[in-house]
Amino acid sequence: MRLRSTAVVLAVSASLLSPAVAEASALPGSVTLTESSLEGVHGVSPDVTVRNVLTVTASGTALRVRLGNPFGAGPLQVRSVWVGRQPSTGSPALVPGSNRRATFGFRHAVTIPPGASAWTDPLPLSVRRGDHVAVSVYAPGSPVDDHTFPPPETDTPGSFASAGPGDAGADESGRAYGAFAPGVLWWADAISAVSPARGTIVALGDSITDGYNAFGGGPRWTDVLAGRIATRPPARQLSVANAGISGNTVSVQPNPYDPTGQCCGPPAPARLDRDVLSLPGVRYVLLLEGTNDLGGGDYAPPAPATQVIDAMRTIAGRVHAAGRKIVGATILPMCNAPGGPKEQARLAVNAWIRASGTFDAVLDFDAVLRDPADPTVIRADWRTDCYHPNAAGDRLLGDSIDLRVFGL
Repeated sequence: MRLRSTAVVLAVSASLLSPAVAEASALPGSVTLTESSLEGVHGVSPDVTVRNVLTVTASGTALRVRLGNPFGAGPLQVRSVWVGRQPSTGSPALVPGSNRRATFGFRHAVTIPPGASAWTDPLPLSVRRGDHVAVSVYAPGSPVDDHTFPPPETDTPGSFASAGPGDAGADESGRAYGAFAPGVLWWADAISAVSPARGTIVALGDSITDGYNAFGGGPRWTDVLAGRIATRPPARQLSVANAGISGNTVSVQPNPYDPTGQCCGPPAPARLDRDVLSLPGVRYVLLLEGTNDLGGGDYAPPAPATQVIDAMRTIAGRVHAAGRKIVGATILPMCNAPGGPKEQARLAVNAWIRASGTFDAVLDFDAVLRDPADPTVIRADWRTDCYHPNAAGDRLLGDSIDLRVFGL
């Protein structure tokens, strides 16, 4: 383990952000309780209210919600937002009396230009770790900036659409809403609060962080990490924000899977400010990316090791320049042919992660999950497919993390 002392500069938020994603004063003690990195724009919203459900990873008060329009060609015209607590992710009903109407600069409506985001004003709402927060947004006719999760099997993010037209945000009974759409969120990409937690860890990653194919009834590895941290006293805790997007790349290149650029989010360096550095309370970044670059696809060839290394070095430099620490995780086995160019590139990147000193600490996820009999693959009982751990594998990853790398 290598640790380096760096200054901590808290990321801060604004009620209205410029298209360049600016920072402004946040409430003292604010951290990011949860995140849903937006990945693309898919159509236009019909005349419905969308009740988004996210699970928070720390306790807090004075909640704020960020809505984003990073990919829309036109403005996101938000007419109404309501925020409440939800007893169960499987039902649109809310805890009676918990629903609050949000404002933006003391106005109920807000217009968010293309490329911009907006934070609500602080809400008189308190949450505990593990609570489900429902963010009901009415923005008919607006571009749908979304995140389509590969839904994990516990604490699944998702949404409900109202069955009829009009603003149904005030409905606490849930009767105005239809069936649950697991893994689908519109516009809501972060929740912050004033919290006793010391700050936030942002996990910047691809599908392995997003939770794709983590089958077997368990949480994602980031949720396992959050659960372990939650056993510490409140002042010794950190929240965990999951900034994973399936199919994401760590280097700036055409996406290997989607020529439209709408499936998998911008490359990590292009989304670093929005999805990491602009969030309140960020102290640590945990980087687990590179699989999609090295694997390639129909729309981009496999990347050489130097391309991935250069991208990781750039990200680490920007994180350090912003006063945060960055933890690097090695790339998991990918069923590459032993001795082939893809496997040689993966091994070269991992050797650099372990030995370069670029990161404040290193988590050797490769060593945790690889099969001792064949280190080019994840052990069979810990994987769903060649790239992705199952729930048991995610549990091992989350349990393997030495909390001392986060000062705990």
